[in-house]
Amino acid sequence: MPDNQGLSHLSDHFLIVAVVLYSLAVVAFAADFAFGRRSPVVSRARAGVRHRVPAAVGAGAGATDGGATDGGAGDSAAVAGVQRGRTAVPPGRLVRIALIVTTAGLALHLTGVVTRGLAVHRVPWGDMYEFVISVTCVAVLVFLGLMIKYRPYRLGLFFMAPIVIILGLAQTVIYTPAGPLVPALNSYWLAIHVTAMTLASGTFMVAAVLAVVYLFAERHTRRVAAGLSSRYGEVFRLLPSAERLDQIAYRTVVFAFPIWTFGIMAGAIWADEAWGRYWGWDPTETWAFITWVVYACFLHARVTAGWRGRRAAVIQLVGFGCLLFNLLGVSLFITGLHSYAGLS
Repeated sequence: MPDNQGLSHLSDHFLIVAVVLYSLAVVAFAADFAFGRRSPVVSRARAGVRHRVPAAVGAGAGATDGGATDGGAGDSAAVAGVQRGRTAVPPGRLVRIALIVTTAGLALHLTGVVTRGLAVHRVPWGDMYEFVISVTCVAVLVFLGLMIKYRPYRLGLFFMAPIVIILGLAQTVIYTPAGPLVPALNSYWLAIHVTAMTLASGTFMVAAVLAVVYLFAERHTRRVAAGLSSRYGEVFRLLPSAERLDQIAYRTVVFAFPIWTFGIMAGAIWADEAWGRYWGWDPTETWAFITWVVYACFLHARVTAGWRGRRAAVIQLVGFGCLLFNLLGVSLFITGLHSYAGLS
């Protein structure tokens, strides 16, 4: 059955409008930091931080490389209790607008992905462009889920800005017109294997953003505890505590890791059907396994050795770097059996 070019163009329009809405959401989130009204709860939290932090200087002087931990030790103990309360503060008007616009953008984003699939009469992740628009859709969905569960509303700026950039690149640099699958991908395993990898990749993306924000928040906490000035102190007073960010990032990885594991297993079964072997150390297979090992090390070190804070965040970001290299580096620079990205 030939591809429906009309639906393909409609999908492109849906995605372009979604990028515009996401961009407006980023502006609204940023405007809240700059001009949003602060509730009395936040004002009291700020005052509490100023009075409690000096008492933690002595305790924080011997802090180890782990930074803020789930145990509430050292310098984070002075501010964690106050900062936890920020996530319960109702969002301001600008944040509510940003969340509404983000939800509308997600609806169009999802519609764009679905119409792309209808246009090509298959699941819409047969090339790099389709995979990227699907992964970012999952990431936004997970982000909104975190907003509902944990209410870290002002993290929206840090989540949505990368989404806008990635989708912008998808629509310009890596855009691939709708077309048929290469014969090797024409299997029901595409819907099983790549769906799992898409869900896991989008969730890992959210965890990576949390890890980056955590590293900056933890550094700010240490500087304040040491009595040093912090250029962006006003920003970090409005965000969840470093301890809270660490917890949410960990739980996000815990959710994504089994899905990635299942995706690798499904890919091995598909490889046996397609190429007559379960594993052949193809570059994509190798880097998917390396990514799995790094995230497994992250979870193992956290659970058994008690690694938290900076060390855990760095390991997690190394894992996400391996994932990105598997997605982009291998597809662009290394030829293998998985060279179906549609890029040159």
